[in-house]
Amino acid sequence: MRITGGHWAGRTLVVPTGQGVRPTPDKVRQAIFNSLGDWVRSQKVLELFAGSGSLSLECLSREAATAFCVELSRRHAACLRHNARSLEAPMKIRVQDAFSAVRQLAGRNEQFDFILADPPYGKKNVDHRSESLAQKLLDDAYLPSILTKSGRLLLGHARRDQLEIPLIWNEVKTLRHGDNWIRILAFK
Repeated sequence: MRITGGHWAGRTLVVPTGQGVRPTPDKVRQAIFNSLGDWVRSQKVLELFAGSGSLSLECLSREAATAFCVELSRRHAACLRHNARSLEAPMKIRVQDAFSAVRQLAGRNEQFDFILADPPYGKKNVDHRSESLAQKLLDDAYLPSILTKSGRLLLGHARRDQLEIPLIWNEVKTLRHGDNWIRILAFK
């Protein structure tokens, strides 16, 4: 896996092994950041379910101001730390559950311009409401308070996971790559 653009373009990232991780593919990340253009520059970034940190590292490579990553797995966070050190990335890393982190950040009135979340995919849900981590994040009462009014939320999920987007969100863009769907949302 490599950084797809910016001043670290082509640099290799370490990715955790095993079934518990599904890094956002290079082509998908490239499509995301091509669609965002220069918007990422100078933004304050939060990546939830960070894994290898590839999404926030892509932001920093494109001159985002700061990145804060939250990853529950200590093993995955070790890969993330390795990637940040190898790139000398100005990144804060917290080993914690994403939902607990969101609640704590809201309690401290912290805000971010760009929140990235590509959590483990949920199951197919044709006849019932999604129970995926992506849906739970959309439903989280604290999440809107940590996004700036002009900020954006990037949310990855599986095509088979039919999400219900709450009314506060406007869908700016949806990128579809096979089973990978990326929604970019902003406040209405």
